[in-house]
Amino acid sequence: DTITLPSTATLTNFPANTPAFEAFLSATTSNISNDTDTKITFDTEVFDSDSTFDTSNGRFTPAVSGKYLLYGSVQFLGTSTADSNENIVKLYKNGSQHMVTYWITAIPQGVISWTATVDFNTTDYMEIYAKINNSSGDRKIVGAAANQKYTWFGGHKLIGA
Repeated sequence: DTITLPSTATLTNFPANTPAFEAFLSATTSNISNDTDTKITFDTEVFDSDSTFDTSNGRFTPAVSGKYLLYGSVQFLGTSTADSNENIVKLYKNGSQHMVTYWITAIPQGVISWTATVDFNTTDYMEIYAKINNSSGDRKIVGAAANQKYTWFGGHKLIGA
């Protein structure tokens, strides 16, 4: 079926997947402490439809209740191949651990990408932490370089959920 509208018609009240945001880490971190949860402060926005992402603290506070699809990727950089390397990404909701994903390997470098559907009220917030368990060598989170984004965090409200 086709609907024909007069040329003066405007369409309003359509739901949108907002608030929506995406931000990334602009520079590689210096060595982080071994086996310690380290907050990632995503300091550069790609977009932020409703000013709900704070680059000063890397925190998403949706301001609109509902279910949200969150996604991200963290690239780890290490130099030790002598150890078993444990790379971990943790999502913290309101200061408490909400979700964990990890990768254990003899290779000190790797990427963890993740998605999560999270129910938020207006004042809830989400932060991302990384943890590297590698007793020797470098332990870094890779930031942007030469217009490449290696570590990012984004999300949007789900319509109809």
